[in-house]
Amino acid sequence: MDTNTIAQEFKRGLEAEVAASRKCLERMQESLFDYKPHEKSMPMGYLSVLVAEIPKWITITIEEGEIDFATWERYKITTVADMLAYFDKNVESAKAALEKTTDKELEEMFYLKTGGKELMKDTKKNSISSSLRHWVHHRGQLTVYMRLNNIPVPSIYGPSADDKSF
Repeated sequence: MDTNTIAQEFKRGLEAEVAASRKCLERMQESLFDYKPHEKSMPMGYLSVLVAEIPKWITITIEEGEIDFATWERYKITTVADMLAYFDKNVESAKAALEKTTDKELEEMFYLKTGGKELMKDTKKNSISSSLRHWVHHRGQLTVYMRLNNIPVPSIYGPSADDKSF
């Protein structure tokens, strides 16, 4: 019998990060979507979309085994409310995909491509682990943008200067 022990650990890891990620996205301001702290930085709206979208990467990794940047449909940011709905949909989809997969399936290969050209390949397991870390990294970047714009930073792993609740 195939187990899904690893997938369940990933699901717990995903669920542990959802509330903090959603709190950050809820505090976004549409007037700041184009804000960049430096000319080489990505715009705040784009960064917010990454935080909302990365759970979708988990679903695609499991169900399709490939992401091709040439055909990837980037979410078009419009409002914070729409982005939150997109985030919630992506989280639920990732949880459902993790529920259905097995440890054996997670050993299958995942491919990251652009225009059909392979950029990277690794097991689905390693790709999901990397996606979760990538998600936390971009959320951390987002909190810096928030601080620079006087948007209260929520507590994430403990109290923040703006949110003492924990």
